[in-house]
Amino acid sequence: MDSPIDPRRAQLRRMKVIALGLLLLMLAGFAVSHWQGERGAWAWVSAFCEAAAVGALADWFAVVALFRRPLGLPIPHTAIIPRSKERIADSLALFVRDQFLEPQVLLAKLKVFDPAARLGSWLSDPERVRMLSDMARAWALQALDFFDESAVRRQLHAFVVQQLRKWNAASTAGELLTLLTADGRHQRVLDEGLQRLARWLEQPEVKGRASELIVRYIQREWPTLSSTVNWIKPIDEIGDSLAERLAGAVLDEMQQVLADPAHPLRQDYEQWLGNYVQRLREDPALAERIEQLKQEMIDHPALQDYVQGLWSRIHASLRADLQREDSALAGHLQRSMAGLGRSLSSDPALRDALNQHLLEGAQRLTARLREGVTSHIAQTVKGWDERHLVEQLELSVGRDLQFIRFNGTLVGGLIGLLLHAATAWLHF
Repeated sequence: MDSPIDPRRAQLRRMKVIALGLLLLMLAGFAVSHWQGERGAWAWVSAFCEAAAVGALADWFAVVALFRRPLGLPIPHTAIIPRSKERIADSLALFVRDQFLEPQVLLAKLKVFDPAARLGSWLSDPERVRMLSDMARAWALQALDFFDESAVRRQLHAFVVQQLRKWNAASTAGELLTLLTADGRHQRVLDEGLQRLARWLEQPEVKGRASELIVRYIQREWPTLSSTVNWIKPIDEIGDSLAERLAGAVLDEMQQVLADPAHPLRQDYEQWLGNYVQRLREDPALAERIEQLKQEMIDHPALQDYVQGLWSRIHASLRADLQREDSALAGHLQRSMAGLGRSLSSDPALRDALNQHLLEGAQRLTARLREGVTSHIAQTVKGWDERHLVEQLELSVGRDLQFIRFNGTLVGGLIGLLLHAATAWLHF
């Protein structure tokens, strides 16, 4: 496929042809006036054309000397741009650094820009928020496609297993139990457990199962006695009565525990839990045992299968949601952004806080990037091919530089007329 033709090239060529035509015209005028003997009006034509030709040639030399050696001759101080490429690169980089990356200048412009207010105004438009959430949903789907690669899945599995193996389970358990025992939380846990147990014991079906267990135990352990007693009173009624009394006794004991903060059961529970937390922290044997249990769980095929399938389930769930137009995740993001827009539009304190954070972040970022960008610009320009650099610069400004040749021709001619007039006046 052919590259498109740069229109600047044709414009530059046309201007060069016009400038060359003016030079040839001045040379022709000078030759004709000289052939006419330079008498009368031809003397003025000769003076104009001679000086104009000199001016045109001088300015042609000056323009060409910027980009290359005129006529290929090794004239000093020509081909200025190619020979000064490194100095130009450093100067350009310093100019960009000082004029565009000066921290105070950037921060002043950013402060006037008021990014928080503009963001609030932008997010206040429902159509923009919807468009942004749709873009985020599309990006998330692309990210899911990337993370669905088998290599990524293996790496995720290896990472999860590696982190589980590094996890100090005994220490975590100790910290968790310490958190539970802070401010008497473990006593509230005990109270909740006792209350749930009491409600469970009060259920008729629980009492019925307890009665059945008592009857089976009596019949198994004392079959003769149970047969004899059954003549006097049905053994099932005895089981029901014992189950009822046993449940009542347990409930009474639990009520005493719940009502008495200093109950012996609570003290035993407190002491046992404290000793166990201390063992988790200080007992190497217990820590090693917990570590062994953890490793056995990690190596268990069921857990391996679960970890392997966990990402598949998460991936499928996320994909199913994001593919829907009424995606819950996208909807939540859209509502959050709209809420942020309303807050920024109505809360000056929030805007000031956000602007302050942005200014501080921009200041740190500018300080880090300033030297890096400067070095990057300088190295990039220094790495350009000299011919390519000259060509691009000439295409950019060469057309305008041809006006220097036009002006040189005209000004040179006018100076020639003035000099001729002054000479004629002196001889008059």
